[in-house]
Amino acid sequence: MRKALTIAGSDSGGGAGIQADLKTFSALGVYGTSAITALTAQNTLGVQGVYPVAPEFVGQQIDSIMSDIGTHSAKTGMLFSAEIIQVVAERIQRYNIPNLVVDPVMVAKSGDRLLKEDAIEALRSLILPLATVVTPNLGEASVLVDGTVRTKEQMLEAAKAIHSMGARYVVVKGGHLSDCADDLLYDGREFRWLPAEHIDTPHTHGTGCTFSSAIAAYLALGHDVPTAVQKAKDYITQALRTARAVGSGHSPVHHFHSYYPLD
Repeated sequence: MRKALTIAGSDSGGGAGIQADLKTFSALGVYGTSAITALTAQNTLGVQGVYPVAPEFVGQQIDSIMSDIGTHSAKTGMLFSAEIIQVVAERIQRYNIPNLVVDPVMVAKSGDRLLKEDAIEALRSLILPLATVVTPNLGEASVLVDGTVRTKEQMLEAAKAIHSMGARYVVVKGGHLSDCADDLLYDGREFRWLPAEHIDTPHTHGTGCTFSSAIAAYLALGHDVPTAVQKAKDYITQALRTARAVGSGHSPVHHFHSYYPLD
């Protein structure tokens, strides 16, 4: 049984965070484990509250998983604070956790902040150098490079800057581009565009979590990084295309689209 670990926050609405990650792992045939960094009171309309988990308990969760079950890959999502980031980085190194996918979650779809301002530098300096793949969207890439990333030309420059922070592969996601949803994959040597049409849907909650956890799942299954990223891109595109309303705001993507329709 191939296994993947998610280190992220809980979404009580079930569309993003730990819940989206575990759904994705299951949909792709991977056994999922989790270390929860924060609890959120959240639905499709927004985040009503955030309750961070004590950093030492985040570490204890990872200890429990790695001392018994182990993992073939891992992903990080909402890490919330510099103190949690420090513990997570130490455990990743202690256990030599392979195939780390970093989704640099900073802001929820509703605009609510999910990463403290003083944690951004800790994310850059402690987590990115451990990453096999990092998957910022345009807004997150802008924060990481302390600049503006809105166009394909700016995506190219951002990918180079983020790669220099230590990640082996960078995927700058283009879902917020005005005319397409092309992602950019960069390995420090060459750029590769992953084209996709823009899907006109309000049901986009958990898109980033789902994409990054799909990459982690495909890495756990033994695919190389370019293949894992392309397969994850195909998976999230179909999850967006088949999504339906489950609330009155930004409803989640359809994680199990290969198994049953939502019509």
